[in-house]
Amino acid sequence: MPYSLKDKRIVIIGGTSGIGRSVAISLHKQGARVVIQGLPVAEETYPEGIEIVHGDLCEGVKSKDAIDACVKIFGGFDGLLHVAGGSGRKWGDGPLHEITQEGWDKTLQLNLTTLFQSNQAAIRQFMADNRGGSIVNISSVLATHPAPHFFATHAYTTAKSAIIGFSKSIAAYYSKSDIRVNVIAPALTDTPMAGRAKSRADIQAYIKTKQPLDNGRLAKTSDIVGAACYFLSDESRFTTGQVLAIDGGWSVSEGQYGTE
Repeated sequence: MPYSLKDKRIVIIGGTSGIGRSVAISLHKQGARVVIQGLPVAEETYPEGIEIVHGDLCEGVKSKDAIDACVKIFGGFDGLLHVAGGSGRKWGDGPLHEITQEGWDKTLQLNLTTLFQSNQAAIRQFMADNRGGSIVNISSVLATHPAPHFFATHAYTTAKSAIIGFSKSIAAYYSKSDIRVNVIAPALTDTPMAGRAKSRADIQAYIKTKQPLDNGRLAKTSDIVGAACYFLSDESRFTTGQVLAIDGGWSVSEGQYGTE
């Protein structure tokens, strides 16, 4: 059964590549009206009808601009998907005893502060319109199931863990207003952020045993699309405060390390 997404007006923060782009295209195919906000990417092409708001959230661009654009262009706003985030290794994220202050601050800004801002803008728009809606936030399986041998980035994990607590808290508070807030926690996914893991044979061998479904592989962005569409559709009208791990078995698998 297709999800009831026709004419839903959806904003995707972090929608120009990876998971966000895949969800945007799927929503559009199902009749939703989509505004995406994100950084420009090479060879950027989208189906006609998807509106794009370029900008760097860490450089003062406001996610509210995308929501305002959705209201102006499509006459309203029904849902938000926040995907924007990424690794802070380049700034100094890593094990706690090695994290730089810049690594901590910028990793939390990218992964947590931008999400706080988009969620706040969405809630305020729903309340101004006196109507319900759906918010979907992207966390990570690392938030609840660490893998310290290869993925010891403690600022990133802190941010992704906080997303879960934040989402559950606001889900509880705004449920009386018929506003739903849910979380998707993917495992390692084949996006530009996974470049380090894809380039290392030892990490690939680990992933094959840590994410053993479908012959052991990275998640594909298409693996995440169905859950995002569900949470943004009317079929999830009675679901809030939930965390769905789409992890290929990560959270229930030990994972094996090769000989070093």
